[in-house]
Amino acid sequence: MLIMFVGFVLFLAIHLVPQSPKLKASLTDKLGLMGYRMLHGVVALISIVLIFKGYFEARNEIILWYPPIWTRHLAATLMLFASVIGFAGAFSGKLKQWLTSPFSVAIKIWALAHLLANGSLADVFLFVFFLLFAVSYRISLKKRIRAGLVTVPEGKVRDDVIAVVLGLVLYVVMVFWLHEWLFDVAPLG
Repeated sequence: MLIMFVGFVLFLAIHLVPQSPKLKASLTDKLGLMGYRMLHGVVALISIVLIFKGYFEARNEIILWYPPIWTRHLAATLMLFASVIGFAGAFSGKLKQWLTSPFSVAIKIWALAHLLANGSLADVFLFVFFLLFAVSYRISLKKRIRAGLVTVPEGKVRDDVIAVVLGLVLYVVMVFWLHEWLFDVAPLG
């Protein structure tokens, strides 16, 4: 699990930078906007690889509980909402305007759904980490909005339609094929 924790530290380190406007401005001044974005992207990708490598190595080592089968169905239902809301973050629709940070809302739903349906110690570490990160990010974003550092654009319903369609496609692909292929777990199995 050490690899997973190293990934957590890197993930937090790079994702806390945008939450500190002074630090972000300093890095952007030194590296340029494109350099900062490249650094952020590379470190974020490395952190995700480490988190999931560590998770897959540890996910069946310590089982804390065996969730009842109905929790898988509840998780699958919650993931339908997470899929749509996650895509809403990529478009300037009414959902984004209303939720402010749809992607962090989607991460919270994703993490909660998976906490309900999984019972290993690695599951708890992974999903609680992302749940707490998403909560922290949303709090920080609201502060930055109040300070005038971030604005939420006026949403268009057309963008919500795109997010719903893409979210539904992702959901169907995940439930019926991709989740089992990637994670060796059938969501409804």
